[in-house]
Amino acid sequence: MKHTLVTLVENEPGVLNRVASLFRRRNFNIDSLTVGRTENPDISRMTIVLDSNVTNVSQVIGNLYKLVNVIKVVDVTERRFFSRDLALIKVRAAKEVGSIADKYGARLIDHTNDMMVVEASDEEHRIEDLVNELKPLGIVEVVRTGVVAMGRGDLILQPDPEPEIAQ
Repeated sequence: MKHTLVTLVENEPGVLNRVASLFRRRNFNIDSLTVGRTENPDISRMTIVLDSNVTNVSQVIGNLYKLVNVIKVVDVTERRFFSRDLALIKVRAAKEVGSIADKYGARLIDHTNDMMVVEASDEEHRIEDLVNELKPLGIVEVVRTGVVAMGRGDLILQPDPEPEIAQ
């Protein structure tokens, strides 16, 4: 089973390297890693998808908390959350491309005589299915953002409030 960790980190140089190095040292493979700023410009959000060989996720989370710039880590795997992966797929022009794109809720964003580019945003497995269905038509190039995840409803990931200091 894959595990999806959502992490808040300080938006500082070197944080991504420290997080990736932690996984490298533990010999854990990262299936997907996305990083972006949040509503607070001082905080970035990482979505880390670990492959199914990582058995002790609580140990991974504990190790992440030991890193100076890590603010919060949540394993959303067993929680109510949704995830999306964005893909741009360049394929040889064929009349079937449009109907396949429609089937997956994707759209054509470029079309020349020879090539078409399909844009898709969906769950990771649906993107995989779309890529597999387009392969026989001649995929030329694929680029993907990696998975981003967010809790459903009132499941909100924010830094814990700073404790008030009594005077």
